[in-house]
Amino acid sequence: MTPQTFHRGEGPAPRPTDWNLPNALTVLRFLLVPVYGVLLFQDGGGEPWWRFWAWVVFAFAAVTDGVDGKLARRRGEITNFGKVADPIADKALTGTAFIGLSALGVIWWWVTVVILVREIGITVLRFVVIRHGVMPAGRGGKLKTMLQTLALGSLTLPLWEWPFGDVLTTAAHVLLGAALVMTVLSGVDYVFKAARLRETSERTRARRATRAAQREARAARVAGQPTPPPADDAPAHATSTEAGATETTLNRD
Repeated sequence: MTPQTFHRGEGPAPRPTDWNLPNALTVLRFLLVPVYGVLLFQDGGGEPWWRFWAWVVFAFAAVTDGVDGKLARRRGEITNFGKVADPIADKALTGTAFIGLSALGVIWWWVTVVILVREIGITVLRFVVIRHGVMPAGRGGKLKTMLQTLALGSLTLPLWEWPFGDVLTTAAHVLLGAALVMTVLSGVDYVFKAARLRETSERTRARRATRAAQREARAARVAGQPTPPPADDAPAHATSTEAGATETTLNRD
């Protein structure tokens, strides 16, 4: 094989370093999670001023969630650290908000349990099927994230101190109900997507082709016929799929 040569000033693009602005925003979001929790529970969680500042921290962290991914794609700074840390930071922020607001009696515990089980389950499922490919984030998952963020932010605010506080609190719980429905529906959709991806991936087809060739070889030996040559492309497909899987990204659910 002829070695690839490059002229001066040319060559493969350098691999982006983990020390970049998008990753810094992700780390900042991690650091803001305990700050939000501390502010939320100041003075028993019922002091309007502390609840307002907890909302400020939550809102700022939520904004960084939307900014870091766009910056990484625009600047060509997508890294393995960002692929893993970004969704974990998102789950840490929303999980802390759900648990904290449930502990304060603002959100029913069963709602928090259902949502957290779904979030953790889908995250684990993504890691399980990553050998077969990437499950892209669907519209349902994006809508779920938006509804969760709006509901949690609204319920963090001291709405009882505001004019028409009862109406605003009811509206926030309606948002929470919509978020719960979309969380469950998008979770079911991801399960079906994962099953379909596993059945149709090159890795699965290669494994099936290898097993079929092995069965034919055993049948030929039993019948005393010459053993057919193995399918050369099956292992190659499997190997290339495994190599490609390591370069995939974890999209937001």
